[in-house]
Amino acid sequence: MRSAKIQRKTSETDITLSLNLDGSGQAKITTGVGFLDHMLRHLAVHGLFDLDVQATGDLEIDPHHTLEDVAIVLGQAFDQALGDRRGIVRMGSACVPMDEALAFVAIDLSGRPYAVVQAEWHSPAIGTLPTSLIPHFLESFAVGARTNLHARVEYGRDDHHQAEALFKALGRALDTATQIDPRRANNVPSTKGTLG
Repeated sequence: MRSAKIQRKTSETDITLSLNLDGSGQAKITTGVGFLDHMLRHLAVHGLFDLDVQATGDLEIDPHHTLEDVAIVLGQAFDQALGDRRGIVRMGSACVPMDEALAFVAIDLSGRPYAVVQAEWHSPAIGTLPTSLIPHFLESFAVGARTNLHARVEYGRDDHHQAEALFKALGRALDTATQIDPRRANNVPSTKGTLG
């Protein structure tokens, strides 16, 4: 099974996360940040990943540390579950509508972390989650997963819809990129023979 379980405890957060890349979209998520839970469920359901995230953090300060550390650990779980990334499709993209909003995400599981996020928000927060932290989540995930990630909100009026379209697109792009391509005969998908 291509799976991972990671436990990470700091003075700011305590996170236990398990991931199965070849799942069916089962999600059990509790971070203390309701909107983050909602977005992670979308990622799991639309990526067909089984994902269990149990996190506690210093929410009495703000959601920053919790969101950042969950993103890092989630990325690390993808990195661990992918191993040396032999036989994977490696790249994937998705364009997802959510009512009036449209979002695009492209992924390259290249082993080299980089993120470009383009989104304009209309309000300072969705629930208790500052909208400024959504790009930070994607950037932190890219570092943990050692992936090149490009994400863009094409347009929209409602921040909830924009964020939801982004996370659905992320799930679907990751689903494509993490799939095994039988034509690769277990080879690393790179002209260099290695990723990173």
